[in-house]
Parts: sequence; C-alpha cells; structure tokens
Amino acid sequence: MSKKKLTIKELINSAKEFCEQETKFANKDLFGVTDGKAVGTYIEHKFKDFLNENFIVDSGNSAKGIDLPAPEINTDIKVTSIKQPQSSSPFKDAKQKIYGLGYNLLVFVYEKTDDNENKTAILDFKSCSFIEKERTADYTTTYRLIEMVKDGANEEDIIAYLNDKNIPADDIALSQIAKQVIKNPPKLGYLTISNALQWRLQYGRVVSLSEKVTGITKIVDKVNN
Repeated sequence: MSKKKLTIKELINSAKEFCEQETKFANKDLFGVTDGKAVGTYIEHKFKDFLNENFIVDSGNSAKGIDLPAPEINTDIKVTSIKQPQSSSPFKDAKQKIYGLGYNLLVFVYEKTDDNENKTAILDFKSCSFIEKERTADYTTTYRLIEMVKDGANEEDIIAYLNDKNIPADDIALSQIAKQVIKNPPKLGYLTISNALQWRLQYGRVVSLSEKVTGITKIVDKVNN
C-alpha cells in the first residue's frame, strides 16, 4: 500500500484514532514509570511510528526543535499528564508570548493508572487538542493588550505594561513590539506561558475549554463531556 502525504486533517484523524487505541492498551513498558518526561517521550515516539505506518512524514531534524517541521504541518507534539498539563518549549524571542510560538501544537493529555496485578499501565487520554499557531500565545497578556489597543493605549502605555509583565526583552525590542501591537493587535492566545530559560507552557485553559474557538480543535474531550 502506497503511503499518502500527511495533511493537518489526517494528523487530527490519526491523533483521534491513536488516543482510542492507546486508551485500551495494557502497556507493560510504562508500568511503574513515574517520570512524566519518560512517559511523554515514549508516547511521542509511538505516535510518530503510528503516523509513519500510514503516511509520508517529514520528521525533519531536531535542530528546528519541532516534531513535524514540514511547512504544511509545522506542528510540535506535546504529551502531558492531566495532573499538571504543562511542558516546556524553546525560547526564541519575547514576541512568542504575544504573537504565538510560530508553530501549531498537538497536545495529548493522559491519566495513567498502573494495574499491579497484571504489571501493566493504562493511559487514558482525557484530552487531545490541535492548537493552531495563532492561538499559542499567552492568554492574559494577549487579552490585556487587545483591551489596551481598544482603549486607545499609546506606545508608552504598552511598553509600561510589557515591563510590568517582565517580558524578556530590552528597551529597543519592547519599543518595536509596542509599535507592532498598536498596528497589528495580537489574537487571543489560549496558553499560559511563564518566562524561563525555556518557555513553560500550561494547557489547563485548553483542556477545560468547552466553547468552540476558531483555531482550536478538540480531538478528544473527556473532561467536559
């Protein structure tokens, strides 16, 4: 059977199928594993193998830092526990907090239970979402900046706000960002992004999102249903 080229639509369909398959799977490899990073890496590799069986996938080089870097896919895969749905992401520049990371996210959120009798682990995928890159900015920052622009804020107002929020940029960069925000207000982001050497991304808002939002596809949602 010849493989098809992967599209976003096929990626979303595959993620749904993968969640359904894994939720039923008694996993010996993950029994007793408490390190979230190890679980995440395991699932990520398993999902990539799942994609490779059916599609031509450009997995690219890790230098770009994202899992599926083909321009038409441009998506990073994140796997995290429902206990604290978060992960880290490379810091490129301060604008990512306001205008998004620059790539889409496919976020798998699992609840893990160990079956001691059979020495297996079950990963129940409670949530899986595809977040388009335009929605990957910080919720509070974008919400406030959108309001400020509506209220007629000037460049100084915006620089003052960005300084208050400790946006990691120097005065020249902050001034450029402020000009851009006035000319081109950001879209409302749905992540919580904390400053660190890497961005710390938190997905609680996406997991609990029950209304429809353009740019966010809820593939699996057992949290609200």
